[in-house]
Amino acid sequence: MTESTIQSHRLEGKVAIITGASRGIGLAIAQRFVAEGARIIITARKVEPLMKAAEQFPKGTVLAIAGKADDPVHRQEVLDRVAQEFGKLDILINNAGINPVYGQTIDVDLDAARKIIEVNVIGTLSWIQAAYHDERLGFSKSGNVVNISSSTGDMPLPGIGFYGVSKAAISHLTRTLAVELGPNLRVNAIAPAVIATDFSKALYEGNEEAVISRYPMKRLGLSEDVASLVAFLASSDSSWITGQVMTLDGGLLIAGGLA
Repeated sequence: MTESTIQSHRLEGKVAIITGASRGIGLAIAQRFVAEGARIIITARKVEPLMKAAEQFPKGTVLAIAGKADDPVHRQEVLDRVAQEFGKLDILINNAGINPVYGQTIDVDLDAARKIIEVNVIGTLSWIQAAYHDERLGFSKSGNVVNISSSTGDMPLPGIGFYGVSKAAISHLTRTLAVELGPNLRVNAIAPAVIATDFSKALYEGNEEAVISRYPMKRLGLSEDVASLVAFLASSDSSWITGQVMTLDGGLLIAGGLA
């Protein structure tokens, strides 16, 4: 997405943290935010892909810090750098997530299940807590959180059932925090169906036509579709929206399809 395709600078002067941003949805969100005028901090687990992603951005618009999303030391390092470099935080995008298992939920490895909850749910809450309680950033007074949930949190998808359980928890966490933290902090989430990324490739690769046929829009979602909605929720255009989990699925669920 190029600067010329963006008609608005809704995020001009804003500072945003985007987790899981070395590729896919997270990278698309980062690109959209910079195009709309934000300065961003991107994180991801692996150093090399993250730094390669950072090279795509204009100088001075992005700060890349590698680390695990569920690591408190990494989290603190990110917030310290935000305080030093920018002196504030306006937007937190919780996109980092994992799904290391595939199969029936009844047989899920319990250690893997614990790790999914630790990264996807506790990790999301931990980032919000840390930013909220960091008095240097002013986030608790006028912050904006967008969590990336999943349509699998509403409609089970065979093979990734426990991942859906973790995303259902994120959706409810979003609603709970919106009630607790308003009016100063807005908290919303987006629940996409299958997005054409490497992360979800196993859900459609080799069977793409059959998968697409279930969608009224007759295509898979794109990372840019998610990024557009995130940018809206992160901007003042959505200033009276909080506690919402917005389904982004090309009409799949209303047509009776699986997530």
